[in-house]
Amino acid sequence: MPRYAVYILASARNGTLYVGVTNNLVRRMAEHRAGAVPGFTRHYGVTLLVHAEFHESIAEARLREARLKRWRRAWKLELIEAGNPMWCDLAEEWLE
Repeated sequence: MPRYAVYILASARNGTLYVGVTNNLVRRMAEHRAGAVPGFTRHYGVTLLVHAEFHESIAEARLREARLKRWRRAWKLELIEAGNPMWCDLAEEWLE
């Protein structure tokens, strides 16, 4: 069964944040890093993968994405800090 990722990207520690969802995190990270898709992440240089969580269904993942997008910035920062206190680029260890 495929796994769907809800992820948070950052431009830098405590920088601009982006919340997204995908069915292929490796491909999506490559797109973000290459600036292949015009929009928010390319404009603001948001390419560091600082949080990711996986869900079994796209419906569940989209619901979580929508909830995270409504969260206050402070809550998102707390979520990132809880699982990734050094704000490491998780893509380097998970995806490459």
